[in-house]
Amino acid sequence: MSQIAMRDRLQKNIYSVIDPVVHGLVKAGVTPNFITTTGLILNIGVAIVFIVGAEEGHRGDLRYVGWAGGLILFAGLFDMLDGQVARIGNMSSRFGALYDSVLDRYSELFMFLGICYYLVAHHYFLSSLFAFIALIGSMMVSYTRARSEGLGIQNKGGLMQRPERVVLTALSAIACGITASIIGGDYKLTIPGIPFHVFETMSVFTIPITVMAVLTNITAIKRLMDAKKALDNKV
Repeated sequence: MSQIAMRDRLQKNIYSVIDPVVHGLVKAGVTPNFITTTGLILNIGVAIVFIVGAEEGHRGDLRYVGWAGGLILFAGLFDMLDGQVARIGNMSSRFGALYDSVLDRYSELFMFLGICYYLVAHHYFLSSLFAFIALIGSMMVSYTRARSEGLGIQNKGGLMQRPERVVLTALSAIACGITASIIGGDYKLTIPGIPFHVFETMSVFTIPITVMAVLTNITAIKRLMDAKKALDNKV
């Protein structure tokens, strides 16, 4: 089974779970654009949680990371709801699709703003660099798909699409907060002969972000090459 087929199958399973919520929203007259806007507001809230954690918390206080992760996951639910409400409620429109796409980009930018602010404030400078690279990759994954579709090419392949990015970021942040409550936020693992910590509690969050930095850019480059191949075949 291909990646796209597996992703589509997983999405169908998730949609079957949230369908009662979707029908309830349609019945209540909630519009897709309202849901999309709510998702953006929640992601602004994510940035605020990270910024408050940077300003009010200390380096070993990772509760804010865990709370932000929970809010990221909750906000991600609205990404799925808006499209389903539009489809089931027969409220789809070209502007709605554009509005959703634009606000999704804003949501991701606000989320990474909070992450980078937090990491810089607590002197995780290398991790903040990888977070910024992950942001670049995330934007390029979305852009290569949008630009390809503008040229009449379907380009959905590769890892680290928006749902995967949201889930990975949210779960790693939640896991970081939980780990800190168990072993402490200041835990550091050192190995004799190595002049730096090979692991610390914050690594539960920063390692997945680093992986995302790599995979998002690989996905963007793969989509670029796939688009080139498709355009060459059209000639």
